[in-house]
Amino acid sequence: MRGPVGVAVIGAGVISKEYLTNLTAFPDLTVHVVADLSEDAARTRAAEFGIDTSGGVEAALTHPDVEIVVNLTTPSAHVPVALAAVAAGKHVWSEKPFSLNRSSGAGLLAAAEAAGVRLGCAPDTFLGAGLQTGLRCIQRGDIGTPLTALTLMQSPGPESWHPNPAFLFQDGAGPLFDIGPYYLTTLVQVFGSIRRVAAAGSRARDTRVVGSGPIAGKEFQVSVPTHVSALTQFDGGQSSQSIFSFDSPLPRTGFVEITGTEATIAFPDPNEFHGDVRIYRHGAADWETIPAVGSVFSRGSGVLDMARAIRAGHPHRAQGSTAFHILDAMVATAESIETGEFVPVTSSAAALDPLPEDWDPAQLTLT
Repeated sequence: MRGPVGVAVIGAGVISKEYLTNLTAFPDLTVHVVADLSEDAARTRAAEFGIDTSGGVEAALTHPDVEIVVNLTTPSAHVPVALAAVAAGKHVWSEKPFSLNRSSGAGLLAAAEAAGVRLGCAPDTFLGAGLQTGLRCIQRGDIGTPLTALTLMQSPGPESWHPNPAFLFQDGAGPLFDIGPYYLTTLVQVFGSIRRVAAAGSRARDTRVVGSGPIAGKEFQVSVPTHVSALTQFDGGQSSQSIFSFDSPLPRTGFVEITGTEATIAFPDPNEFHGDVRIYRHGAADWETIPAVGSVFSRGSGVLDMARAIRAGHPHRAQGSTAFHILDAMVATAESIETGEFVPVTSSAAALDPLPEDWDPAQLTLT
């Protein structure tokens, strides 16, 4: 096929608005369908963005012009919806996590390979100007050889602002599975594959209360650790220490420092697409700021990169295999919390070359 790539969005929840704001602005994409189990929700979101077709999941899977299904369902539905799309011959971009366990994730990878379709997965924040600028700095040797990393994400938790937060405190979520992919994906882009992990975890309380929206005041159960301290070792022997927490009254987010043989680099928030980079060199009076250069767009950038790669016949960047590797590492982290031991990570993912500085989602390239 030629020309812009046809897209359907399945899942008309909170995150769909940000995706659709960008997907409908990229001239190399055409959004044909918004689908949801609630057809009313799909209809409302489609009307908001001037999209002609809405309905249930089948509306997305059977549309003849849809090549990529953007899967924005809840974590437990990611694999079933992705498998249905693969069976329909569609490429799939999913929100994270890739799956809830290794077996279903591996099954999805195998199904896509057998069908000859591509899998992509969030986060695509590493394609934004901020992290791409940091990765270019490392690639050209600005900090010498990367050795170690320190990352920190702590907050009171999302129940104060999210209108339906219970799923964020169940299996497949919590701070490790919900926020961890942003940080771990960034670290894999720096160091390559994760080889083993060790972790400790805790839960501040067994129930929480919805803080906003139509069900504000409703209490819900918490079933996963809400604070995780993790030690990660990579194939090359490098290591990182990370905290992922929904238990802190003091928010600290977006902290990623990579220490090399010559300098330390501070990345912007890996849950964002923008932000300048800072470098500290031994003996310097202060940090040096490196302005971010690259795309100013946000979620959906990975869908566009996938679409352009489909037309060009080369690999896309936010690959399903990378997302599976991140899942494998997070599951291993959860297992280490239970066993108190290092747990090996047997899958792998390659660090990728940074995007060109002039990569522009607003440019029409598929004619």
